[in-house]
Amino acid sequence: MTSYKLVDFKTLGDHRGQLIALEVNRQIPFDIKRVFYIYGTQEGVPRGNHSHYKTKQFLVAVNGSCKVTLDNGKEKETYDLDKPNLGLFQDALIWGTMHDFSKDCVLMVLADEYYDASDYITNYDTFLAVVNNDS
Repeated sequence: MTSYKLVDFKTLGDHRGQLIALEVNRQIPFDIKRVFYIYGTQEGVPRGNHSHYKTKQFLVAVNGSCKVTLDNGKEKETYDLDKPNLGLFQDALIWGTMHDFSKDCVLMVLADEYYDASDYITNYDTFLAVVNNDS
């Protein structure tokens, strides 16, 4: 899979409602070790603004909407996560910023690694040096 990719999940349902199943190494291209979600965000306040050395993530706005800007050090692309059947894969060494959250947004993130503070790159210049092999 590429460094980032928007995925449209298959939706199953009928008159009772809709269902989306996410399975490891099928829709989610890795073993899941951590799940967290972001909600109750403040208007105009972005989240993320970091990269990971190792961690891969999959982002799904299970309620509401937000935008996610991903940056590989050369190109930036912004995605609208505005349906619960859309997921966004974010590889390691991709700078990610979540922004423009709707008031009702719940952004679920699936990760292939447990939390480790040393896996975070929080300085953009450091990120650029790492991805350009200048470090």
